[in-house]
Amino acid sequence: MSKVALLTAGGTGGHLFPAQALAHALNERGWEVHLATDGRATQYGHDFPAESIRIIPSATPSVKNPLLMVKAALKLAKGYFVARSTIKELKPDVVVGFGGYPTVPPMLAARTMGVPSCLHEQNGVLGRANRFLAKGASAIAASFPIIKGAEGLENKVTLTGNPVRPMVEHAAKQAFEPLQDEGEIRVVVFGGSQGARFFSEYMPGAFGRLSKEWRDRIRLIQQCRTEDLMKVKVGYRELGLSAELAPFFSDMPQKIANAHLVICRSGASSVSELAAIGRPSILVPLPGALDQDQKANADVLVKAGGAWVLEQRGLKPNDISDIMEDLFANPEKLTSAAQAARAEGKLDAADRLADLVVGLAKNAGDVS
Repeated sequence: MSKVALLTAGGTGGHLFPAQALAHALNERGWEVHLATDGRATQYGHDFPAESIRIIPSATPSVKNPLLMVKAALKLAKGYFVARSTIKELKPDVVVGFGGYPTVPPMLAARTMGVPSCLHEQNGVLGRANRFLAKGASAIAASFPIIKGAEGLENKVTLTGNPVRPMVEHAAKQAFEPLQDEGEIRVVVFGGSQGARFFSEYMPGAFGRLSKEWRDRIRLIQQCRTEDLMKVKVGYRELGLSAELAPFFSDMPQKIANAHLVICRSGASSVSELAAIGRPSILVPLPGALDQDQKANADVLVKAGGAWVLEQRGLKPNDISDIMEDLFANPEKLTSAAQAARAEGKLDAADRLADLVVGLAKNAGDVS
C-alpha cells in the first residue's frame, strides 16, 4: 500500500510551485499526493500532480482591524474542522506545509491528530504563518539559511533548498549564451501583481535612457497586468523597442533560460529559479514587507556575485539603465554573474525535501 502525503500551500505561485515540485518527487517514489489550498490555486494548480485538490477555508488576520481579525479567526476555525475531516478521510502519513495562512488549518489539524508534519520555508526569513506553526511542526525545511524567525528551533531545521518545477529543471539544462558583439540582447522583466505594475510604470523610462544603439539590439519579454498592457505597448513602440508583453507566461522558465539579463522582484521562487537556471539579474525587492524577506532572498544572489539589487524607494530610471549600459558594454560581467548564480542553484532540492518527508513517515511508523 502506497504512502500518502497531504501537501498544503497558499494559492500563489511562490507557495504552490515548490509544493508541485515535491509532489512530482513523491509521485516518482510511489507516494499518493493530495493538495489542500485555497481558491486562488485555480491559476497555478491546474497541472498540479495530485490525486485531489481540497479547498480549505482560510483568511489572513488583520492586526489593524479587530473586526477583520475576529472574522479571520472564525474562518480559520472553520478551516481547521474541514482539515480534520480531510485528514480523517485521506489518512496521510505526513502533512507538508509550504506557507501562507491556508496552511494553518491543515497543519494545526495534523498536530492535534498526531500526524507528522513538515514546514517548508521558501524565504530567508520565516513567514508569519510558518512562524506561528513552527513549534508544532515535526521538522522545518529551509530554502536558504533562515536568518530570522527560527530562533530556538535550530534542531528542527534542515537546509534542503527550494524545490523547482520540472520545467525549471529542463530549462536549467540550457547553458548561458554569452552576449555577442552586435548581437541581440534578450531581457526578461517580470513580477507578481505588484511587481508587474511597478515594472510597467518604471521600465519604459529606464529603457528610454539607453542609447538607440542599445535599444535597437534589445529583445524584451515583459509581464504586465492586463490593464497596463496598452500603455506599456505604446511606450515601447515610441522607443522603437521590440517587446513581447503578456499578463502571464506559462513558459517563463524557458524565457529566463533564453535571457541575457532578468529584471524582477526577489521572491523565493524567482531567486531559486534564477539560481537553478543560472541567469544574471537585477533584483528590486518588494518594499514595505514586514520582515524584508525579499531583501534577504536577494542578498543570497548578490553576495554570490550573481545579481545586483536596487531598493524601490527613491529608485530613478537611470539607476537601472546605468547598470544595463555597463553590463551590455562589458558582457563578461553577465557571463560571470550567470556562473555565480548557477553555483547557488540546488536542482536536487525536491529530492532532499522528499528524503526528509519519507524519513518522517518512516520514523512515525517505527514508533508505532
